[in-house]
Amino acid sequence: MDFNYKTMNRRPPLTQSQDDAVSSPSFQISLMDESSAVTGVQSIRCRAAVCRKPGEPLVIEEISVAPPMAREVRIRIICTSLCHTDISVWKLKDPLGIVPRILGHEAFGVVEGVGEDVNEVKEGDTVIPTFMADCGDCEDCLSNNSNLCSKFPFSMSSVMPRHGTSRFTDLNGEVIHHFLYVSSFSEYTVVDVAYVIKVDPAIPPNRACLLSCGVATGVGAAWKTANVKKGSTVAIFGLGSIGLAVAEGARLCGASRIIGIDINPDKFEVAKKFGVTELLNSGRLEDKSVSQVINEMTGGGADYCFECVGMASLVQEAFACCRQGWGKTIVLGVEKPGAILSLNFFDILLRGKTIMGSLYGGLKPKSDIHTLIKWYTEKKLELDKFVTHEIGFGDINEAFDLLIEGKCLRCVIWMNK
Repeated sequence: MDFNYKTMNRRPPLTQSQDDAVSSPSFQISLMDESSAVTGVQSIRCRAAVCRKPGEPLVIEEISVAPPMAREVRIRIICTSLCHTDISVWKLKDPLGIVPRILGHEAFGVVEGVGEDVNEVKEGDTVIPTFMADCGDCEDCLSNNSNLCSKFPFSMSSVMPRHGTSRFTDLNGEVIHHFLYVSSFSEYTVVDVAYVIKVDPAIPPNRACLLSCGVATGVGAAWKTANVKKGSTVAIFGLGSIGLAVAEGARLCGASRIIGIDINPDKFEVAKKFGVTELLNSGRLEDKSVSQVINEMTGGGADYCFECVGMASLVQEAFACCRQGWGKTIVLGVEKPGAILSLNFFDILLRGKTIMGSLYGGLKPKSDIHTLIKWYTEKKLELDKFVTHEIGFGDINEAFDLLIEGKCLRCVIWMNK
């Protein structure tokens, strides 16, 4: 399919004289000093789906998006997809649930303008924004051993990472907060260049946006973090989008057994399409624990266990059925803040197992995403089956309902519909 990125959901820029509302009140978090932005780039008015109150439907309203400052990029969003992290934060109250806020962090877009000292991308480039920085300068980004940028560490901050200010205001001049440095539930957004990946415009937008977070995280966890070996056995706790993406990654790596564990049997038929070879209903085990059953099924434990739900108790179960000597337990799910994980000391000392976290699947955004795109174009990585629904921007709250009710994997939201 060919996409005309030059005309899709484009809106005329707003001149400064028309944007008096931006500079009137004082803010708790300041808007950028527009004198420090790139000369000639104006504020833009566009539609955004704003979270005004935790857990309540997003409000589609007109907002003002300021010009990008130094090392920042303003992006016209073509499409975005909804992730469980968006829903989790949408439900929260202060401090993580600060409002008003523009959520969304899985997207595909076109560069509309750049700030000073941006050489990596230019106007018209097609890009994927991510929540993970890849600055290319710090020790971690220069190393092959980590994808955790130390210059711009992962944060739930509500402002831009480099300048500490917002680029969004409503038409009354109130500052609107950012989310995961992306905020893709807006027709236009501003993203630091460290979080922007230039991609081939040939890749379909509704597939490319999946690589901003969830699908890339699961595939990367199997490929990069765990380094799943051919012929190995994998156990996946939780068969949502992340768990199914782990299954897809394990399939690509050549795992011979992929055991899916979930409490919802309705997910099992879908899981088979992603390479899951055996299924375990954790709600019907009677007097045995999940780890006991997995140990029996595998003759001593799985080579790799992935926790994709975000429950400390499931991490314990995953670790308990991870094979001694070389087994790895990979933690992908997100628990509530402050949750404590308790493990038996001697299980760690005497069993030779490894437990590790995986943020964005261990992927380095600006290099590894191109590998995933290559696999997709070569028909090795199957992205199509993750997209179960596609809707227009005006129906964005419907996407929340679908995901909350477990009726979709990924719902793609088109900004021009």
